[in-house]
Amino acid sequence: MNLAVVLVSPKTPGNIGSAARAMLNMGAQDLRLVAPRCDHLDSQAVAMAVHAADLLRGARVYPTLREALADRDLSVGTTARLRADLAPPQHPAYVRPLVRAAAAPALVFGPEETGLINSDLEQCQVAVRIPTGDYASLNLAQAVLLVCYEFLQGQEDLPERQRKTATREEMESMYGHLHEAMQLIGYTDAVRARHTLRLWRALLDRALMSSAESRLFRGLLRQVQWKVADAAARGTAEPRSADQTGPQLDGPQLDGPEAAELEQVEADQGQGGADGLPRS
Repeated sequence: MNLAVVLVSPKTPGNIGSAARAMLNMGAQDLRLVAPRCDHLDSQAVAMAVHAADLLRGARVYPTLREALADRDLSVGTTARLRADLAPPQHPAYVRPLVRAAAAPALVFGPEETGLINSDLEQCQVAVRIPTGDYASLNLAQAVLLVCYEFLQGQEDLPERQRKTATREEMESMYGHLHEAMQLIGYTDAVRARHTLRLWRALLDRALMSSAESRLFRGLLRQVQWKVADAAARGTAEPRSADQTGPQLDGPQLDGPEAAELEQVEADQGQGGADGLPRS
């Protein structure tokens, strides 16, 4: 989209540089300045622009807003206030289709202290207001970032998440395994087992487990069963001593398939491990 960002009478170099950086973050390239009250190539502006320094250096300066908008086919003003005799500002998402349908839209921001005045907004076909809490005053670069996001990166429909859940056969096998482990450790008995398992079914079904996650859960149950059997064989529930177990954990270790399942669970979760913690 050929979106121009127009800053009317900006006061400080830092704000101009920060706005340029916000534009680059969202994919906008055309920065226009109307009667700036400072040097937009000041060292502070360049420092705040960071990697958007080239965008900042390419900014065009105009004496009036009319000249800055001369080649635009749609101009969108920004304001936090209702104005007499002017249409009320809209949520940016409602204006997004209009902006995306235009060939050469412009997004207009006012001075830091006052925002756009009425004569500026009269030159805009539509105005938008960024929803905020009770304190509606935003830094210039913050406003540029938010509105550019709505117009350039905001999506009409969120992409559908592709995630294959475990089959009912896999889940029923897991619940059977869970039932065995519960009875083995005395968590439930024959009288209460059905009701107890029904509660666990409701909890785990809400998780919408993947096949790999259901197998991972069963790996935990196998470890519990092994631990109980090992304690019974040794006549004690105390952990094995270091010389019996060596440096590894008690019980059967993750074999090739189970290790692969753990890796698959981590991959399905996008980042970090199955415990939700980031991996360095």
